[in-house]
Amino acid sequence: MTSANPNAPGPLDGVKVVDLATLFAGPLAAAFLGDFGADVIKVEHPVKPDPSRGHGPAKDGVGLWWKVLGRNKRTVTLNLSDPDGAALLRQLLADADVLVENFRPGTLERWGLGPTELHAVNPRLVITRISGFGQVGPYARRPGFGTLAEAMSGFAAATGEPDGPPTLPPFGLADSVTALAAAYAVMLALRARDATGAGQVVDLAIIEPIMAMLGPQITWYDQLGYIQPRLGNRSNNNAPRNTYRCADGRWVAVSTSAQSIAERVLTLVGRPELVAEPWFATGSGRAAHADELDAAVSAWVAQRDRDEVVAAFEAAQAAVAPVYDVRDILADPQYAALGTVRSVPDEELGEVRMQNVPFRLTDTPGEIRHAGRQHGQDTDAVFGALGLSAEELDSLRERGVL
Repeated sequence: MTSANPNAPGPLDGVKVVDLATLFAGPLAAAFLGDFGADVIKVEHPVKPDPSRGHGPAKDGVGLWWKVLGRNKRTVTLNLSDPDGAALLRQLLADADVLVENFRPGTLERWGLGPTELHAVNPRLVITRISGFGQVGPYARRPGFGTLAEAMSGFAAATGEPDGPPTLPPFGLADSVTALAAAYAVMLALRARDATGAGQVVDLAIIEPIMAMLGPQITWYDQLGYIQPRLGNRSNNNAPRNTYRCADGRWVAVSTSAQSIAERVLTLVGRPELVAEPWFATGSGRAAHADELDAAVSAWVAQRDRDEVVAAFEAAQAAVAPVYDVRDILADPQYAALGTVRSVPDEELGEVRMQNVPFRLTDTPGEIRHAGRQHGQDTDAVFGALGLSAEELDSLRERGVL
């Protein structure tokens, strides 16, 4: 295997991405592209920056979520609703490869910046449009957020305890899944452009990618009329599958998707007679006896500290994982070996630790070169490179265009 060269150009070196999106899905998709060498130019309103700069905890007035979402991006300000601002965007996109936007459908068209106008300027442009409900349909112009997608996709209905309410995740799950899907779609569109020479429009509704992650629920209903119930931490496909509290108050998660693993777990916890039961031979049979299996595993785990439980499971080659919070993640040797968390240089905070690029390429690895920059920090450099003089930039700034 070839070792990674951290100084090698990224596989997207030379690809220019203009990021008009706000909050999470679109900006994160652009960040994924920037991680692998794309030149990402983040465009924000002159007086209304990306709201993610103000989301969540801040240090000394500096929003920390933005430091992750804004990584590897140059930042400029531009009022797109001003005709001069729209003209400057068209100029910026003349040699761009990708545009990422998440305005409500119809907004860019109202400003004269729809796909027809933009492809007239640059027919090779890949226009990535992320919205709550897509560009067509009766809900297209509704405001849409990841929370709504988590509700409408079937995720919330299947998540939570059986006697509890539908449950939403405490983080941007649908947005993050959409970001990965958007980055993938962009790469497909760029690959198609290699063959045709033409860009195209990517229409991505946040309600769809998370639904694609939910497995065969639609097919189950179509063929059997079966609706996935809420099962808490259990599964209707196998058992034991749950989280279990240890003697020291910490938790472990156990999975027995494979029959051999289920047999090892029950032997380990001192209940080998259950393995001999006829129903134990299938995942669905074990799921039907989840109460009995959970009781066996829970009683054994509750008598031991977490480290002892994990060590015993590992010795038995049974599948277990400690339930981590962020402190555990930062201390874990496996994450350290993978380089999952890295310290990123930052002009405001010195260094910031964050999740690294989520996979490794041997020859062209991704890299987080810097954390999110200040609002409009690169405006003069980016638009100056388009030929605007210092006087013109000052004039546009005084009129609120920049």
